[in-house]
Amino acid sequence: MIVVENIAKSFGDVKAVQDVSLRADDGKITTLLGANGSGKTTTFRAIAGLLAPDAGHVDIDGITVSKAPIEAQRRLGFFPDTFGLYPRLTAREHMQYYGELHGMAGATLHQQIEATAQLLHIHDILDRRTDGFSQGQRMKVALARTLVHRPPNIVLDEPTRGLDVMSIRLMRNILRQLRAEGHCVLLSSHVMAEVEAVSDQIIMIAGGKVCAEGSTQDLVAQAGTANLEDAFVKLTGMDKEYAA
Repeated sequence: MIVVENIAKSFGDVKAVQDVSLRADDGKITTLLGANGSGKTTTFRAIAGLLAPDAGHVDIDGITVSKAPIEAQRRLGFFPDTFGLYPRLTAREHMQYYGELHGMAGATLHQQIEATAQLLHIHDILDRRTDGFSQGQRMKVALARTLVHRPPNIVLDEPTRGLDVMSIRLMRNILRQLRAEGHCVLLSSHVMAEVEAVSDQIIMIAGGKVCAEGSTQDLVAQAGTANLEDAFVKLTGMDKEYAA
């Protein structure tokens, strides 16, 4: 379970996140839905311990990230907004490297590499260097290193960006399987169809603030609109912004 309590983060005069609180439960897919620049990535980097919030705190399974970052990170798999692969390493070597960073070794690590490769259907690229991989292949390797230590909590920052239709379908199936296994899955997106397809809980964010949350049905009812896209525009105040 991931709990964010009243975090805030500024970069100079820019208030990227302002008093954001959210909760992502085990066995559910929770989506942070917001436009570009709304504060999604800053929130996720605070959850992953990659930056320290100016106020508030983040707990991963009851562990406060700022107090015990390594312990918290062992219980978290983070899929970042940029893949950042090492082009001279193979897919297998990426998983091995990240597994070792999480304290895995020997037969246990080998078994997890094989299990992750099977989950993501990447045996055909397992021993190829990632230099020259397609966007879909790069996504699979980045996701593989995120999952290799089998973290109970998984955070994915816009995981379907730039992917083709079949890669998006694969990502959806993986997310659903992780949910079925009891993982806490927290992702961000600004693509309504993707959000509706997989989300149990949606948290809308705009201007660095949470403005609404609930299921698709809850949010549509709250906004009094016909669909999630119209609900998002209304509940985030974008209808007034563009009307002005």
